[in-house]
Amino acid sequence: MRAIVQHEYGPPDALRLEDVAKPVPKDDQVLVRVEAAAIHVGDWFLTQGVPYIMRLGTGLRKPRKRVPGFDVAGRVEAVGKDVTTFAEGDEVFGEASSGSCADFATAAEDKLALKPADLTFEQSAAVPVSGVTALRGIRDSGKVEQGQKVLVNGATGGVGVYAVQIAKALGAEVTAVCSTDNLDLARSLGADHVVDYTREDFTKSAQRYDLILDNVGNRPLAECRRALTDNGVHIPNSGRSQGRWVGPLGRMSKAALGSVVSRNQGRPYYSPVKRQELLDLTAFIESGSLTPVIDRTYPLAETPAAMEYVGLGHVAGKTVIAL
Repeated sequence: MRAIVQHEYGPPDALRLEDVAKPVPKDDQVLVRVEAAAIHVGDWFLTQGVPYIMRLGTGLRKPRKRVPGFDVAGRVEAVGKDVTTFAEGDEVFGEASSGSCADFATAAEDKLALKPADLTFEQSAAVPVSGVTALRGIRDSGKVEQGQKVLVNGATGGVGVYAVQIAKALGAEVTAVCSTDNLDLARSLGADHVVDYTREDFTKSAQRYDLILDNVGNRPLAECRRALTDNGVHIPNSGRSQGRWVGPLGRMSKAALGSVVSRNQGRPYYSPVKRQELLDLTAFIESGSLTPVIDRTYPLAETPAAMEYVGLGHVAGKTVIAL
């Protein structure tokens, strides 16, 4: 089968289109014929091999996972002997165990769900990792309620486009922070207010928020907390620090420590893809309150160009690979 393969850490041109063996699903896995995959910033970090501390889990000298991509949408080709949820031919979406930038990928049964009927494969592939991350940040960690004021920093990025829509669906008054070019997109997602970060610093405004979901990390934690109500919470979600040793993990560690002494500082949260969250996102999609946003679509052979585009940090929504 065709697959994008990475033999060493480095820039996107380290990725190569090669013929490799088709993966074999384990007893609790599904083999998916990939129709579409999606690239997010985590894939870019893994390709680069930075921050270096990440290599303790991904491989010190070269990546253990040679095929990039987690988000996947496609058709079930085969199932392991313990799989009961899916059958051959089912259209599914979720998170792949083997890399999704390939003709075939394996996925754990509990990390897949049936594809939303009204979405294309490309739209479905744009949902899993970023959609679940937004859902956990807004609904679970943020505990957003009707009438609360929510600010999403990085509102038109991969996670932000879902966070704005989910917050609105839960009844919040949403302020979206993004660049000048993406103000109209933020409004189309349902944002009640938009802030152009090139002209205004939301931490210096008189407005106060019950929740700040911070997908960017471009303001000091203390300044973000000053933009909160008395019981408001700032929740960090990664960030784009250029430090090569610890990268955004440094800021996340500071937030975790800060949460011990400040009720306004939320802890970083972990958001593994599970079927229940995929089903919850499907319910939002089917109700009309959540729509994937795709910035660009690339063919499999142009995955290196897609990865380079993601690495620039200006993607509006998701970058998708169509097979």
